[in-house]
Amino acid sequence: MRVDWRPRPLPGADGLILYDGVCVLCSAFVRFVVVRDRAGRWRFVPVQSPYGRALAARLGIDPERPQTVAVLREGMAYFKLDAAAAVLRDWPAWAWTRILTRLPRPLAERLYDLIARNRYRLFGRTACAVPPPQLAGRVLTDAP
Repeated sequence: MRVDWRPRPLPGADGLILYDGVCVLCSAFVRFVVVRDRAGRWRFVPVQSPYGRALAARLGIDPERPQTVAVLREGMAYFKLDAAAAVLRDWPAWAWTRILTRLPRPLAERLYDLIARNRYRLFGRTACAVPPPQLAGRVLTDAP
């Protein structure tokens, strides 16, 4: 079954990034956001956590083989490159990344999927479940 990864409404959810907690690339994205998110807008939910599994099911993401990161912002759920753009759009230095959302959707999804399918081989896995100190209170494993 093919999932439609276009942005869609998800009322009541804001400021969450659902990510693959064992993926080194995904964890690097979380650290990237933490360094730049001085206002503390974003909270992070590993898909392997109880809350992450429930959220993944609600979004159509397989928690055993997550196909995408999800960003929940202002009542909308964003996936794949749209998810990254939803986070980066607040930072002027990263505004150029919006061009990625202008790519034809089939091309953008193929590009994202190519990296996602090979992320463990290219970047590795981590078994570390303990968040670093700068993430204290910002990584959610249970529903708020």
